[in-house]
Amino acid sequence: MIVAQPSAITIREAEEADKEAVLRVVLEAYQQYEQKLPEQSWEQYKESIRLSVREGNPKARLIAELDGEIIGSVQLFLSSEAAYGRADLHIDSPIIRFLSVSPQARGKGVATLLIKESARRSLELGASLLYLHTSDMMESAVKLYERLGFERAQDKEFYSGNTLVKSYKLQLLDHPLLKQVL
Repeated sequence: MIVAQPSAITIREAEEADKEAVLRVVLEAYQQYEQKLPEQSWEQYKESIRLSVREGNPKARLIAELDGEIIGSVQLFLSSEAAYGRADLHIDSPIIRFLSVSPQARGKGVATLLIKESARRSLELGASLLYLHTSDMMESAVKLYERLGFERAQDKEFYSGNTLVKSYKLQLLDHPLLKQVL
């Protein structure tokens, strides 16, 4: 009897031809926050997502694929200036942005794989820290980050309107999360 092996999730660099599929996945992933934001804020957030996917300039755009379908993505920037135009945050280490997993693919470890690959690439660049920013409305994401070992970096936080944009950092050197990927 032949038993079918489960399909493997692969992580790779996004190509130009992937942009529309990536945009669809990111918008689907972030759609859950529409009801938590005022309409104008939601429209501005969607526009920032579109601009970041279509025109942003990250060091890497990573995607997760399953059976040839894009199910997740993340962007890796080299600094707070590159990520947000905010040199004043004084983050000269990689930062991940717009970590996204299609709602249909959640619970399969996609976000963890994208974070691991971002961390691996950050180490290759000589970094010892990986940062990200999030807010309280992204409760499940915060739980994931903390479970993976990210710690608050309150000195790198800022406000966007009335929303506190929290910063988290991951110590990359000798981190258990990375032992399996190096």
